[in-house]
Amino acid sequence: MNENIKSHYSYPEVIQWLEKKGIELYGNHFKIHETDYSIVYKLVAYFLKDEATCFLHGINLNKGILLSGPVGCGKTSLMNLMKYLTATEHKFSVKPCRDISFEFIQEGYQIIHKYSNGKLYQFEPRVYCFDDLGTENNLKYFGNECNVMAEILLSRYDLFISKKLQTHITTNLSATEIEKTYGNRVRSRLRQMVNLIAYDKSAPDKR
Repeated sequence: MNENIKSHYSYPEVIQWLEKKGIELYGNHFKIHETDYSIVYKLVAYFLKDEATCFLHGINLNKGILLSGPVGCGKTSLMNLMKYLTATEHKFSVKPCRDISFEFIQEGYQIIHKYSNGKLYQFEPRVYCFDDLGTENNLKYFGNECNVMAEILLSRYDLFISKKLQTHITTNLSATEIEKTYGNRVRSRLRQMVNLIAYDKSAPDKR
């Protein structure tokens, strides 16, 4: 991390605290590796709303986060930890995309509303982190095939524009793979909706 950043946070202390929290949640094997510090610093800066550090790294605080990296590099664990740094008004829930696909099989198209505008469930739209985008499949409901996550993301783009509602995502997919799976419209919307924070493709599996 650049020592010239004028931030009122002690990032080494925040990382120590996150590591202790990770051990509480995941067990004694949990560790934040030094090789991941550049990723963690960016996430910490974003979720603490540290404007100076975010500006340095080109992170837009109005957008959400797209955390991309290979299988097992620790994306889900980190996003779960970030919930503990997040101010109340920016709290989010981590929701696996596979679980959403299973809900769709059971309940149908109202699930798309549930994770976008919330109308059928009588609550205000929420901030979500859609975990492992790309692990779900196109599903059929009464014979009609639907790319559930594509529809949800397009709906959440409308909420981003109209209500500044943020969406966070973790994925193993590259930008090209996202476009292939969800279409050019989704990829284009994501460019406007999220900050890309990416692990190196060679990041080891830490499981």
